[in-house]
Parts: sequence; structure tokens; C-alpha cells
Amino acid sequence: MQALLFDLDGTLVESTADLVASGNWLRARHGLPALETAVIAGYVGDGVESLMRRLLAKPEGDVRDSIEAFLLHYHEHCLDRTRLYPAVAATLEALQARGYAMAVVTNKPERVSRHILEGLGVARRFGSVVGGNTCAHKKPHPEPLLKACGDLACEPKRGLMIGDSRVDVEAGHNAGMQSVGILGGIADEGLMKAAAPEILIQGFERLLEIL
Repeated sequence: MQALLFDLDGTLVESTADLVASGNWLRARHGLPALETAVIAGYVGDGVESLMRRLLAKPEGDVRDSIEAFLLHYHEHCLDRTRLYPAVAATLEALQARGYAMAVVTNKPERVSRHILEGLGVARRFGSVVGGNTCAHKKPHPEPLLKACGDLACEPKRGLMIGDSRVDVEAGHNAGMQSVGILGGIADEGLMKAAAPEILIQGFERLLEIL
């Protein structure tokens, strides 16, 4: 393996509290009652438009204004309580020292993703950051992963997709690479396991052992 591609939410960072706060702020703006943390956490992972439609129970129609309002609020508050998972900073440093090229491939918009990585002091570790609006398609489509591999000058078959969700595992397979599923994130573990990652790990630092 030459390149490691990481999901963001539920993999590198615990961001649930800030996503829930901005989600409930948006619902209040629309006169809707607050939702529990677990409900909103279950809405995360398929991109901001999907999140808006789920938050507002609006499967159809234009949600562009809601997306804009949500992203403005979230960008201001996305580092209020968001933190790196334990061992992430040290593990990324060790992996970089071993010579791996690394990227973040997330369905969160690129601008706010970069803002979070900068704010948490790990942006310098990544040679590429591909967000949900960077390419024409989002995960599980292979395009974002292939874009990251291109940025890192790595063949997809020499890359490894690492994430906590079904979307991450399927995206890796669709791009012709193996996938590592991380347990304990914010996504549905049953769905992630059903997507058949080549390796399952509990704890980010286990990457140092399996690689």
C-alpha cells in the first residue's frame, strides 16, 4: 500500500455534537422541534443535501436555501465541540513517518472539511482533501477516491480506503481498492459490516499493526 484515504466524520473526528447543534438550529428556524442526537447522527454520511432533506422531512423540492443557511451556521460552530478521536494525531504522524501518502475523502463539503482539519492541527498530514462537492459524484461513487489517488500520484490498487460507514467500504471497492472498516464511529455498524470490508478494526491505532 502506498496511499491511505480516510473518511472524516466518525473516522478521524467525533463531530456529532456540532452537527446535531446545527441541525436542530436549522429545524428551529423552520419551526420544527429538536431531534435527538442519535436520530441526526443517523442522517450523516450521504452529503449535505441528503442531510437537509432528512432534517426537514422534505424528500422533494428545493433545499438550496436551507443548505446555505446550515453551512454558514455549521462553519461558524464546527469546532465548538468537534475533536479528533483518541490516538488519531499520533497515528497519522507515525503513518506519515513510514512514508504513506494520505488523503481525506469525505461527503462533507470541502471548505468546512478543510476548516476542521486546519482547526484540529492535522491538515498538513494530507496531500489531498476531497469533499462531497469537489467532484461531480460523492461516495460510494469511485470518483472522489480516484481524484484523491490522482492527487497523491498513486494507483487505486495501491490505495486503502478507511472509514466507519457502508458508504466508505463500497466506495473503496468501487474504486478497485481494499477497505478497512473502523468500529465505534457514528455510522450504522451493521450496514458497514454487511458491505464486507477486508479488515475490521476497533481503535484507530490498530492501523499501525495491520499496515
